[in-house]
Amino acid sequence: MTVLHLDLTHDATRRSLLADLRARLDADARATLDAAVEVAGVPERHHHDLPDVLATIDGLQASSRVKDDMRAVYRILAEAEASVHGCAVDETHFHEVGNGEAVRNVCAVCLAVEALAPDRIAATPVQVGSGTVTCAHGELPIPAPATAAILDSGIPVCAERLDGERCTPTSAALIKHFVDEFDA
Repeated sequence: MTVLHLDLTHDATRRSLLADLRARLDADARATLDAAVEVAGVPERHHHDLPDVLATIDGLQASSRVKDDMRAVYRILAEAEASVHGCAVDETHFHEVGNGEAVRNVCAVCLAVEALAPDRIAATPVQVGSGTVTCAHGELPIPAPATAAILDSGIPVCAERLDGERCTPTSAALIKHFVDEFDA
């Protein structure tokens, strides 16, 4: 049984998750991953809500598994946003998590997990960071409300909080979707 272990004690952003997964691939597999991200065809535009993101995912040139994983991640995000804003899931409005880079990063993480093909994924508790973050809703405490909503679903966090935002709503959703077990 292949277990992929993620160390999330210092940084759990989507970019750091992607960098960690890419580093586990050899040079040829990294080149293949990078090419697959480009071929997938994530548009640069902003995706405003869950139906918009799902329509984009449906149009990507990627495997069914990658598309299913992406749909699940964005469903987690939409549910967290809906709970924070008190609206229906399909009425949530994506700000930073809906930009082209975020969707492309989610696609890349899903492609990397597919390439690594672990049987299970384990992780340390998550470093969420401390302080405040400025976003579309203004200045918010870290973790941001949507991040906190996802983490509160049973994801353990580090007791010691490092400076800055170390876990975003997108990365929290990726962690919730992919991690099967957390270290004690």
